[in-house]
Amino acid sequence: MEQKNSKETAVLVGCQTSDDDLRFSYSMEELASLTETAQGEVLASIVQKRERVHPATYIGKGKVEELKVLVDELEAEIVIFNDELSPSQKRNLASEITARIIDRTQLILDIFAQRARSKEGKLQVELAQLQYILPRLAGQGTALSRLGGGIGTRGPGETKLESDRRHIRRRIDDIKGQLSVIVQHRDRYRERRKKNKAFQIAIVGYTNAGKSTLFNRLSEADSYEENQLFATLDPMTRKLILPSGYHALITDTVGFIQDLPTALIAAFRSTLEEVKEADLILHVVDMSNPDYYHHEKTVHKLLEDLEVKNVPQLTAYNKRDIKHPDFVPTADTPSVFISAFNSEDRHTLKEKIEQRIMGIMAAYEVEIPSTEGKLLSQLKNETILRELKFNEDSQTYSCKGYTLEDHYITGQIQKFKG
Repeated sequence: MEQKNSKETAVLVGCQTSDDDLRFSYSMEELASLTETAQGEVLASIVQKRERVHPATYIGKGKVEELKVLVDELEAEIVIFNDELSPSQKRNLASEITARIIDRTQLILDIFAQRARSKEGKLQVELAQLQYILPRLAGQGTALSRLGGGIGTRGPGETKLESDRRHIRRRIDDIKGQLSVIVQHRDRYRERRKKNKAFQIAIVGYTNAGKSTLFNRLSEADSYEENQLFATLDPMTRKLILPSGYHALITDTVGFIQDLPTALIAAFRSTLEEVKEADLILHVVDMSNPDYYHHEKTVHKLLEDLEVKNVPQLTAYNKRDIKHPDFVPTADTPSVFISAFNSEDRHTLKEKIEQRIMGIMAAYEVEIPSTEGKLLSQLKNETILRELKFNEDSQTYSCKGYTLEDHYITGQIQKFKG
């Protein structure tokens, strides 16, 4: 049973292979944040600058000795490495160091295991964990027998880990089968939304950029929000009403992170499909974070990996009340500065979203008879209505606005065009 109060003590280890000192120090800070999110307490960090990581032990032999002494001295329970370790590196380190050894990938998987709320989220995390474990099973008998729970061990559980490869492969197939049913269900739901031609907005951004906070306040939803990494795992879709009265759908997605484990990108691909299907991407960037520029680049890179092309974007630079003194906007898409907690800022953002949507839509101008009450109310909700005037003489309404060209309402409007 995991105790909330007792945090596991950890030593962090990083190997710097590039000349970008600032970038490396940010990645170590991020590792510390990830450790805290996983309920760990960082006691110390050890870093080494090398041309490349040591193939056998990640850091050099001398540093391993130094780490060994430090772990014994501080009585650290866990050592967390800033990169993914190969199975042999992990085995070699485990034979030298008494504390449990995990890498960045396991740490992220562990946080995902804590965060998953839905059945799908839990299955996806378990799948990623099992795919990570499978190649690392050989020679892990002793290491596994002393696992007593804790960071890097949550999720599938000890008994599953100690099972043979066949059992794990069977479980992987079983999870894939269950997930494909869920994915089919979501595809059908997505098709239905497409048929109804609801305009779809997907919120993306680096983890902890404030996506869920913004999502909740734009849509009055109750998505989990916390000042922690990966607070959201399960995508939620809600209705968003824009200033003109136009109804759109907005989806909150899992946070991106640099060096996101490949197993996780694969596992969460189906949930990230929401981004691919979107009509507009709202990219939230935390302008208070000193590493905001690289966060932006990471998100763009992951969108590229997901083959998200030609989807219009709007960048919302969030947390303007605490923005970093060196912040300079770098987006090559339309952007807006906001604080998700400020209602005026949210209204400005909605107006910006509406302008962006109008750029995607086609303009219309029609005379609708006053007897067409249903159509008039649809124009208010399903198109962006910019002008509505009643003409006494003809008993018609002059309507001007914007509509999606392939929306069924566009066909209905055509009938009333002079």
